[in-house]
Amino acid sequence: MTVVEALDLIAVFIFALTGALVASRAQLDLVGFVFIACLTAVGGGTVRDVILDRDVFWVANPNFILVATAAAFVVFFTAHLLESRLKAIFWLDAVALAVAVPAGVAAAINLGVAWPIVLIMGVATGCFGGLMRDVVCNEVPLVLKQGELYVTCAFAGAGTALILLLLNQPMNIALLACSGGTFALRAGSLGFGWRLPVYKSRPPRS
Repeated sequence: MTVVEALDLIAVFIFALTGALVASRAQLDLVGFVFIACLTAVGGGTVRDVILDRDVFWVANPNFILVATAAAFVVFFTAHLLESRLKAIFWLDAVALAVAVPAGVAAAINLGVAWPIVLIMGVATGCFGGLMRDVVCNEVPLVLKQGELYVTCAFAGAGTALILLLLNQPMNIALLACSGGTFALRAGSLGFGWRLPVYKSRPPRS
């Protein structure tokens, strides 16, 4: 199993958990759980692979779908045990983001694309699955919440990996730093309320 495949597998499982938890909040049936879990799990990686003209990872290996489906079943029967499903969604999503971003970065680097594309693929892999999940379930997407550090975390993590690679650091070190930086920023946003300034409208000048 390659590094990208291993990262994709972990991200698929954790993102699927978040998708199923969102489905539980929407009180969907078991089929709905599986659909939302799979959509969340493979959404970002699918966008990445289509843009990069790679074999779509879950089409090449359907076991990814089985992993997401298993996660949906687990949540369907255990979600009621959680004290706060919303809090669980936020933190699991943060972990999944920290795994998916380096997966996107590694996939793009392996193809030898230009550095702006590496940044974009890191962000896309990390963000699009959750975006699809929230839109389909009629939730305000986490990536668009006012001032929320989400896309910023993915961008910073991918940028960290690129800088370290430019400094001739090993790929594994760059990917670990990407993951750590992504999670640290997202955790800071969740735990300490770190935010970006948001636009506030003002009356036009007379």
